[in-house]
Amino acid sequence: MPKSYGIAETIDGDVAAAWARAIEQIAGAHDYWISTTRPDGRPHAMPVWGVWVDGALLFGTDRKSQKGRNIAANAAIVAHLESGDDVVVLEGMAEEVTDAALLGRYVEAYDAKYQFRLDTSDTSTVTYALRPRVAFTWLERDFTGSALRWTLG
Repeated sequence: MPKSYGIAETIDGDVAAAWARAIEQIAGAHDYWISTTRPDGRPHAMPVWGVWVDGALLFGTDRKSQKGRNIAANAAIVAHLESGDDVVVLEGMAEEVTDAALLGRYVEAYDAKYQFRLDTSDTSTVTYALRPRVAFTWLERDFTGSALRWTLG
């Protein structure tokens, strides 16, 4: 992060515990804001339901929705949780999920979380996995002491 933010380049503390806490937040969240880019460069953000499975945020959308069309044209996405006070932001590429076993785990986890059983055989919808390449976490009340930038996979 830029020096002007006042954040130390290294941290004192348990990095593994900090990432485990971030994963708990991701897995426990009800809603996720997905940000994509339209083909003309304008941003687009929408909340979705999703689940954390096998190290990825999985979510679905209609192929003809704005986010579906955006991802088809440019798979780079950002996902973040709702809180601006206890922040988790994920960046990466949306990958279409076609593996039957992973889709099965997605359906089961989604049903357990939202009490809604998805039909992944519907070809008008698509399931995406965001395996984060970069993540940001921080607590607003202690931004300079808690802000972390994670480089993953």
